Amino acid sequence: MQAPFTIKRRKTRKIMVGNVAVGGDAPISVQSMTNTNTCDVVATVKQINDIAAAGADIVRVSVPNLNAAEAFKEIKQQISIPLVTDIHFDYRIALKVAEYGADCLRINPGNIGSDERVAEVIACAKDHGIPIRIGVNGGSLEKDILEQYREPTPEALVASAMHHIDILDKHGFEDFKVSVKASDIFVAYQAYKLLSEKIDQPLHIGITEAGGFRKGSVVSAIGLSWLLREGIGDTIRVSLAADPVEEVRVGFDILKALHLRSLGINFIACPTCSRTAYDVIGTLNALEKRLTDIRVPIDVAVMGCIVNGPGEAQHANIGICGGARESFYYENGQRIEKIPNEKLIDEVEKRIRAYVASYVAK
Repeated sequence: MQAPFTIKRRKTRKIMVGNVAVGGDAPISVQSMTNTNTCDVVATVKQINDIAAAGADIVRVSVPNLNAAEAFKEIKQQISIPLVTDIHFDYRIALKVAEYGADCLRINPGNIGSDERVAEVIACAKDHGIPIRIGVNGGSLEKDILEQYREPTPEALVASAMHHIDILDKHGFEDFKVSVKASDIFVAYQAYKLLSEKIDQPLHIGITEAGGFRKGSVVSAIGLSWLLREGIGDTIRVSLAADPVEEVRVGFDILKALHLRSLGINFIACPTCSRTAYDVIGTLNALEKRLTDIRVPIDVAVMGCIVNGPGEAQHANIGICGGARESFYYENGQRIEKIPNEKLIDEVEKRIRAYVASYVAK
């Protein structure tokens, strides 16, 4: 289905996080962050691979100490997706992970020591061709900024970001991206708006500490859509107190809804009512679970009755419209056949996979 409007994205400088372009004309990238103990190499590698399998473009790993930096060296050797290292306070960690192949350093330059140490980290990033992400958070603003603004206002977040940006500018370092996250969507929205008017570097957008899966998904969808609708945002993370894989899935769902990026199947589903003659919800859930590996962007309609069902099924690439014993199967707008409901899930999965295979072959 053609988008009813086109979002014009803000023009930004393009940087490279490993082999993933961020900013400029690059697609909006989706990322997540591991929540394993980084020193547990096996568990962390598995979670990174799970996040990558869900479609993520970038993964962030916390590196809180030098032991974790040594673990990162092993982790980096076992994965292929670009890794951002999250570092606070200790400049030595940044130097180590840069040496071990980090694709981006998430630091706040003003928090990692003396001017000499900051200069050493920036020089190291330059030598290794690694970009830096400045990550400002409403929950960890500098003491002097909080004293000035009294609370994490949008202006306070931007003041903190500009403080760190000025340090990079002083050292002639331009390959950076910035985030100004807050848990309040109004604060985050206004902070990003203000910052977007001051710099042309790419922006990493997100609503921090958004909450558990349900509430966090809702809050993130609202906050991120406000920004993305105005063309603000070059890479996104949906922060959830949940499995990081869900962050990736919700992130892509937000981009799909705004017609900004497609990855995998876009399911259109009947919410069901007393007219529903078969298990729409169970069928949808089963198909979603079985088809998470599909990356081709197609629309699949799972509909429950003859009121809205035929129309939605005809407008999708593939659609089913169910009855009490059998369901109509549609493909590219044409009603093809009837499928007995007891075979519906297996048969529709088979047909979707065949459709995708033919799509790829073209």
